[in-house]
Amino acid sequence: MLTIIGCGNLNRSDDGVGVIVAQRLQHHLAENPQNNVRVFDCGTGGIDVMFQARGSTSLIIIDASNTGSEPGAVYQVPGEVLAELPEASYTLHDFRWHHAIAAGRKIFKQDFPHDITVYLIEAENLGFGLELSFPVQRAVDIVIAEILRLF
Repeated sequence: MLTIIGCGNLNRSDDGVGVIVAQRLQHHLAENPQNNVRVFDCGTGGIDVMFQARGSTSLIIIDASNTGSEPGAVYQVPGEVLAELPEASYTLHDFRWHHAIAAGRKIFKQDFPHDITVYLIEAENLGFGLELSFPVQRAVDIVIAEILRLF
């Protein structure tokens, strides 16, 4: 089972890119069902990522990044590189998807995917707003095309 999870905040412009990708993939799957693929919009809830990924063999996470790189740049990163447990806090406010990878493996063991890929899309605008910037809109199409090739 392949699980695809979009993360982000739709009210913060480009930060919603993961959610937009998930919504578009959900629409695609509604018209073109795939038995072994499921897609979730987990918003900003890292703990949701952990529970939705459970039982999958492969996991793809999509989120915005803010590294100062070229807006719309797409980075494909193995999940192991980004997985870390929070050192001082396990509160839900501090528990992000990268914590979910590490905690999910520890808690669910073999029932948590080991094949994890993260797509990070460099944001141009993280201010309040509902629209994606043009470079991030283009990146959405690139990421969706790459993911659809996996089907």
